[in-house]
Amino acid sequence: MTVSNATTTTPRPGDPPRTGHAGRVTDLLEREERALQARTPASEAMHTRALRTMTGGVPSSYQLRDPWPIYLTHGRGSLVWDVDGNEYSDFHNGYGSMVQGHAHPAIVRAVTERMALGSHFAMPTEDSVLVSEELARRFGLPQWRYVNSGSEATMDAIRIARGVTGRDTIVKIFGSYHGHHDYVMVSIGTPYGDIGPADHMNSLAYGAGIPQAVVDLTVPVPFNDAAAMERRIAALEAEGRKPACVIMEAAMMNLGVVLPEPGYLEAVREITRRHGIVLIFDEVKTGLCVAAGGAVERFGVLPDMVTLAKALGGGLPAGAIGATAELMAAVAEDRVKQVGTFNGNPLVMAAARASLTEVLTPDAYAHLDRLNDRLVDGCTAILARHGIAGYAVGISSKGCVHFTDAPIRDYTSFMAHQNAVLPELAWLYNANRQVLMAPGREEEWTLSVQHTDADVDRYLASLDAMAADLARG
Repeated sequence: MTVSNATTTTPRPGDPPRTGHAGRVTDLLEREERALQARTPASEAMHTRALRTMTGGVPSSYQLRDPWPIYLTHGRGSLVWDVDGNEYSDFHNGYGSMVQGHAHPAIVRAVTERMALGSHFAMPTEDSVLVSEELARRFGLPQWRYVNSGSEATMDAIRIARGVTGRDTIVKIFGSYHGHHDYVMVSIGTPYGDIGPADHMNSLAYGAGIPQAVVDLTVPVPFNDAAAMERRIAALEAEGRKPACVIMEAAMMNLGVVLPEPGYLEAVREITRRHGIVLIFDEVKTGLCVAAGGAVERFGVLPDMVTLAKALGGGLPAGAIGATAELMAAVAEDRVKQVGTFNGNPLVMAAARASLTEVLTPDAYAHLDRLNDRLVDGCTAILARHGIAGYAVGISSKGCVHFTDAPIRDYTSFMAHQNAVLPELAWLYNANRQVLMAPGREEEWTLSVQHTDADVDRYLASLDAMAADLARG
């Protein structure tokens, strides 16, 4: 089985989480934090040094952690090491970028050979052609262009949709993250009381520095509710604000993992086609990670555009946009400007070519599916055995545990029911037991093709230790 959504209880909305009293959780948080600090004094020293010249001591705010982050030195296969010499099974994997694993021999060889031939020209190379041919085959969209990140991919995709339709308004899923440009930094990480009703969710800036005029052009709708999407589109059309596009993840990947309900994606595809709205699947997290052809292949729904990044580059900064020939004609005819000095960089294209042709093979996806099923089944058994409310979700290399008293189907239910403190506690348990996870309750695990059953066993042993300690409360 390759898609799993197994519940460990029969939760009812409003039932209290069966996780022990708050004092017990607080005690465990304090104990595990003390243990982690004792394990990472070199990271503390590195953080003190970094604060002098690097804002927050980190390259990106998503790497912040109080009192200090873990600084890494190197990775090999499924493992990484920190500056204190601690080894971890890496389930963080660069927010899902490293489905190939670290220092994969095929990618190291391809990049090394390419480097000796020249690292950058701002001119096309054969590898850029080979990669576009393979992406077209996998995703069923005939035309491709390259960028350098997921943010650039979604930004350019929205610009193309606006350029072709001549319309400004865009629709996104409430709570979904699509990168750090202004038009999609809207209605993310919003407090429960600020969400608004399903038919008129609030457009809210994600942090300062985003003009209100830009925020107002981005209209959020709930996930897994095609009827609410259509009602909002109809209301926008009545206001003379027909959207240029709907941009969405086929499966939400920043609330852990939230899968589409049966028929939902097909309904969205029909609605957008009938209203003449461009449908963009943001596959920055799912593309190449949940199937050879990403969510398009996994769920069998073909959008008008796809955006890729993260796993595409095999560890190098990469992104791509795939689309129909009709949409890309606007770029080919230079009506929409799609440019970038490092687009299609030779090192990136060499890594992507090796990844697509030598690493992410049918056998690799079978391996990921098998390990992920082991993780989901193991997590399910552990939660049930210890009486912890929640369930596990998995799809190929991606998965998570939702510590919740009710099913999560969208951002509203996530905020209403997710137990916010248990993912924080789980992160600490993992870090102290040689498992590295992405921080935050919104994140999921990502397996790599180089992960083993021993890595899965580490993860399950950590969860079992936490669940047992909670059950004693």
